[in-house]
Amino acid sequence: MVVAFSGGVDSTLLALIAAQELGDRAVAVTATSPTYPSREECEARRLAAAIGIRHVVIESNELDIPGFADNPPDRCYSCKRELFAKVKDVAARFGIAKVADGTNADDSSDYRPGRRAAVEAGVVSPFLDAGVGKAEIREWSRRLGLPTAEKPAYACLASRFPYGERITQERLSAIDAIEQVLRDLGFALCRVRFHGDVARVEVPAGELGRMCGDAVRGAVVKAARDAGFKFVAVDLEGYRTGSMNATLPDAHV
Repeated sequence: MVVAFSGGVDSTLLALIAAQELGDRAVAVTATSPTYPSREECEARRLAAAIGIRHVVIESNELDIPGFADNPPDRCYSCKRELFAKVKDVAARFGIAKVADGTNADDSSDYRPGRRAAVEAGVVSPFLDAGVGKAEIREWSRRLGLPTAEKPAYACLASRFPYGERITQERLSAIDAIEQVLRDLGFALCRVRFHGDVARVEVPAGELGRMCGDAVRGAVVKAARDAGFKFVAVDLEGYRTGSMNATLPDAHV
């Protein structure tokens, strides 16, 4: 089995199980791209080595996919279609028929056009098929001693843009730079959403007080200004997954 491996909570547990059950017949494949920060690639390499699974890193550039940079509502479909095609190429080189991803049962509750690409490509999703959700994946990760058991959820940097807002390398880098400052300040879970001249910061609701303290606020404002934004806003609802999906018509959600 080839595992599409991001180094996140789900794919790390799946990679470990694959390695334990299949030995050398298990391969993890990680794709680097402008929407995937280098720190995540380094983490994926470290995790794969710790698990003991054969690891292949490939290059992907979503910005080269026709229409991707225009950020349509089905942006993730285009991305995943290219990704799975490349992962299947790796599988073919190893003579492996099955490609798997870490989609879990909870993922069906949100708008995920990338799921359609997985189905079309014949990618299997063991956790989804077994009805296993995120809480159970985290619990098994704890039992097995995986460092990802408490890792915050992560989505590619393209998810920080409202649908229809053009995605560029410069804008991706700007968002990434601010999020790195937030992480350095101790916000393990954070998002910076792009709204033209405005950077909208999401941190967990329980951490909003610390976010607005003078020292932290000043550091975040400086990071946003250095990244080219004129204004910085803190979202009073706090961090939530898929907040950009609120801009979609009901037909897409």
